[in-house]
Amino acid sequence: MSIDLYVFSLINGQALKWHWLDFTGFVIAKYSEYVLVIILILFLVINFKKYWRMVLEAIVAAFFTRLVLAEIIYLLWFRPRPFVTNSVNLLIDYNAKESSFPSGHASFYFALSTIVYLYNKKIGTIFYIASLFIVLARVFVGIHWPSDILAGAISGILVGLALNKISKKYLPK
Repeated sequence: MSIDLYVFSLINGQALKWHWLDFTGFVIAKYSEYVLVIILILFLVINFKKYWRMVLEAIVAAFFTRLVLAEIIYLLWFRPRPFVTNSVNLLIDYNAKESSFPSGHASFYFALSTIVYLYNKKIGTIFYIASLFIVLARVFVGIHWPSDILAGAISGILVGLALNKISKKYLPK
């Protein structure tokens, strides 16, 4: 058994045991992601002048990672989702024709979290923890492999770091 399948089985194997956990996993996997975007927008409402650069970088990094980098990988390599090739505890209906690797959610939210962290360590840490819950919930509900999450998180972090470095060099302060 591969380590990916083993870790997936450990996480997804907890599904369908407790109603409250299934509900929590479902809500986190499907809806909680919007909370981080709303918090990011609140930064602009609170103090546009102070946070515009952070928010702009976070949005660019997240969308570039998800809509460009992840999409290129999807075109180059199709990986079936866990529920397509295995018997899993599937809690969310999902399109079996969409590639699983890398996780678009992980790439998006870890890019966002990286930028926020580079500007504010405390809030960035909260963003990272929330992102971790979001992506682990997607394994829990049966729609991603752990390696999809890991690859998405790494790509998001790397794009966030690179974009921040470029931004510091070329954007006015």
